[in-house]
Amino acid sequence: MAVGSLPAPDPGVGGVQGSHDGTGLRLAVVTARWNDHLTGRLLVGARRAYSHCNVAHEAVTEVWAPGSFELPLVCLQLASSGEFDAVVALGVVVRGETTHYDLVSEAAAVGIRQASEATGVPVIFGVLTTENEEQVMARAGEGPTNKGFEAVVTAVEMATLLRQLPGA
Repeated sequence: MAVGSLPAPDPGVGGVQGSHDGTGLRLAVVTARWNDHLTGRLLVGARRAYSHCNVAHEAVTEVWAPGSFELPLVCLQLASSGEFDAVVALGVVVRGETTHYDLVSEAAAVGIRQASEATGVPVIFGVLTTENEEQVMARAGEGPTNKGFEAVVTAVEMATLLRQLPGA
């Protein structure tokens, strides 16, 4: 079953694929406190995805970082710990009148990717970078298109995929 804009794995196409069944997985979800009236909506979506993916709530560690700029270091620490099968980073960066938006968005994106590459643990980019709060609300609603929901589903799929690959 598709989740938002993320198509479900299709066994009919062949090849190695992950699944959306997170039974037995351990996840860390790191949420930026900056813009918490918005990031909290992503976290609500993420929490709905735990049940959707059969991830036990007690198998999830939720952590708050000060802002999206700080997400990469927190994610790196958690991914390096050996305690988690995947880490999800949730944040919201809304464009303002200065270049601050560009710096924070790029630092978050690059740092989160580097945390995953450095550890071999999926670290999923669930950071919204938008022009305004209206765009955030369109992506952080109650349905399956909530990007927090999609980020957890992606984390489960990546963790189950990596378990099947050589070197697992």
